[in-house]
This record gives sequence, structure tokens and C-alpha cells, in this order.
Amino acid sequence: MVIETDFLQSLDRLKVILKKKIYTDNQGDHEEQRYGDSLVFKDFKAYSPGDDFRFIDWKVYARTDKFYVRRFESERNMTVHILVDNSASMNFGTTNHTKFEYAAMVGMGFAYMANKNNERFNLNTFTEHVTAFRPKKGSGNLAYLFEYLSHLKVEGKSSFIQSMDEYRKRITSRSLLVFISDFLYDPDEVEEVLQRYRKSEVFVVQVLDIEERNLTLSGDVVLEDAETHDKMRTFISNRFKNSYQAKLEEHIARLKDICEHTGASFISVSTNTPLFEAFYHMFR
Repeated sequence: MVIETDFLQSLDRLKVILKKKIYTDNQGDHEEQRYGDSLVFKDFKAYSPGDDFRFIDWKVYARTDKFYVRRFESERNMTVHILVDNSASMNFGTTNHTKFEYAAMVGMGFAYMANKNNERFNLNTFTEHVTAFRPKKGSGNLAYLFEYLSHLKVEGKSSFIQSMDEYRKRITSRSLLVFISDFLYDPDEVEEVLQRYRKSEVFVVQVLDIEERNLTLSGDVVLEDAETHDKMRTFISNRFKNSYQAKLEEHIARLKDICEHTGASFISVSTNTPLFEAFYHMFR
């Protein structure tokens, strides 16, 4: 499997920062502590009227007979979750790359930028189920994921809704999610999934082969479903091509509308689109 990484350094030119760490230093009566956030203990301060009594440390009071409140930093790190479809339909390709190889490189691009910004990240693959890794920081994680993708078999049936249901329990903090697939699913299923992730920042990246976008087949052909291996004999006429093109464009437009409605960012790219160009359009 050919997964190139030469393009990664070109992404530095975008100067994209997925998210910065934002630490809220809560001091005195002028700043409100957001109780229940992801909190990192900082230090103590003497209690003064207006401080939140829920942060009084009673153990310190027992020792000193004085009231002290615990102060915290609210850690706003973003975890980047990248999910790449590796079902059999993604093994199709008429250019230098299959859909999966292109999708994997897009996924590695997001992982590279997360690493550059010192964020925790993972890159997971899915069919009917998800193969999930624990989010980590560091170039070692990047290298491991590249090795994993390079040897991965692209096979099996896909179920976007089932696999994303499995993955939901892994979203335990502020997150950016990147879904990469050909998204030749029922749009209603895509909408149902995205509705569940409205509290996260979401990118939906559709990857199609150029042949899928611009059908060049003609005449009497036998078509085979890559996932079920069902075959169908048909005649591809100009009328057939026009109908196919209209339905594909309608499908893509529906996906775009769903993403706009649920607050997700959407892009549809072909496997012959230069990767830097794809990222430029995603982040401009």
C-alpha cells in the first residue's frame, strides 16, 4: 500500500492551529470558577467573601483552623480523533492512489498538524466496527500510525452508524473529530451520527475516485459491489451517465446541507486532488 508522507511538511505553510491550550486562571472574586470542567489543581488561597465555598479545602481547615480555597486551571486541550473508512469500497482506485490511500494521507495530515500543535491525537479505522487507539502526543505516535496504515488490509462491509455508536464512549473530553470516507451511505444515517457529535468540532471529508465523479464507462458492463460482491449487468448510455451524475451531485449536496445544519465542516475531494490543495480548501 502506497501512503506518501512527503506532503506533510508542506502543511506547515498553512500555519493552521487546530486549537490552542487555553488555561483559565481563576483568582479572587473577579473570576468565576466553572465547576465541573476538566480541572487541574494549581494552589491554595485564603478564603475571601465571594469565593465559591464548594472549593474550601476542609482538610486544610482541620489542620489550620483557617479557610482556604483550592484554585484550579481549566485545561482546554483538544483531543483530535481521526476516523478513516477502510471497508472494501475504499479499495477502489483508477489514479495513483486508491480512495483508502488518499483518505489515509488526509488522516495523517490531520495527525501531523495535531502533533505540531502538541495535541493528543489518534487515527482509527472503521468498517462495521472501529479499530481504535488511545489518543497520545508525540512523533512516536505519528510514526506508529503510519506503520499501521501501511500494512492495513482494506476489506469488509461498512456501517457508519454502528461503528460511530461504538466510538461515542471514547469521546470523554473536548474534541475535534475527523470522519474520512467515500460517504456513499444513506444521508439520514450520516445526519443521525453528526447530531450526536454536535458538541464537538467536526470535519467530514468525502473522498471519491475520479471515475466515480465522472463516469467514463460505456456500453454493456458488469458492475460488482465491492463489499457484498453482488453483480449486476447493465448498459451504460449517455442518459444513464446523466442520471448518475445528477444523483451523485444531489447526494453530495445533501451531505453538505446536513453538515451545515449540524455545524460540521464538509469537503468533497477526488483522489487526483493535490493533498495540499485539499487541506487549503478545508482550512481557508
